[in-house]
Amino acid sequence: MPLEEMYPIQTLAIPALLQEITDAPKKLTVRGTFPTNSDLKFLSVVGSRKYTSYGRQACETLIHGLRGYPVVIVSGLALGIDGIAHQAALDASLTTVAVPASGLSDSVLYPATHRKLARDILDQGGALVSEFAPDWRPRLESFPQRNRIMAGMSHAVLVVEAEYKSGTLITSKLAGEYNRDVLAIPGPIHSTTSQGTHMLIQKGAALIASSGDILDALGIRKEDLVAQCKIPLHLTAAETSVFALLHEPLFRDTLVQKLKLPVSEANILLASLELKGYITERLGKVEWRRN
Repeated sequence: MPLEEMYPIQTLAIPALLQEITDAPKKLTVRGTFPTNSDLKFLSVVGSRKYTSYGRQACETLIHGLRGYPVVIVSGLALGIDGIAHQAALDASLTTVAVPASGLSDSVLYPATHRKLARDILDQGGALVSEFAPDWRPRLESFPQRNRIMAGMSHAVLVVEAEYKSGTLITSKLAGEYNRDVLAIPGPIHSTTSQGTHMLIQKGAALIASSGDILDALGIRKEDLVAQCKIPLHLTAAETSVFALLHEPLFRDTLVQKLKLPVSEANILLASLELKGYITERLGKVEWRRN
């Protein structure tokens, strides 16, 4: 089945946070499942396309440390830190939302080298979101336009690496204008990709040195959630996909449909997770068993 038939382009109601900004989009389209649970915190992660090994490691480590918490990772699907952030979220079984600077049709989705990543995001229960027409090809002005959507739909923006004059800083500037928290990772003092983040910290951005710092910035109480919301480790890829979808309870038929598996195979998978004590069914809906 063609990918666009599996994940058709649909109209998305403007999220409440995004409605708050002065230049909110009039229309959004979506592929996949946009998370709507009000308990979730949206974190935009942005950074340099010309990232360093330090930046990559910092981004991956911090996002992996959010595993099991009600955090959605938002980024722009671009090369560099954006792609690293999306992949780290997938590896940590976190829902991730990509906001490309293009339309959502397969033929124009930008960048082309990240179309497999986009498919993985959809397969793991995430979403692609755009205000552009489905066949819109990216232009220079498309990037700041999509940056405002990323900042506007998020509770906070985390800047991983940025040079002193960098397009990455546009998102952080917009976040400040939208009264969103700006978070920044300090870096080596001799690295040009640390200049932008150090400037942000000097101007009042929260210095982020651990995943706990991010949770604090998002107002998530770690002591309440560690025991309740941790996704089990050592799951198979198929089992992880179930947990990625269960950011809120789902009717069994809905969950089976979203898994994109043959019905018999999906039911065997869910039965196995129930036997292992990972999920339970209450009032007709499947949910995590939070021990």
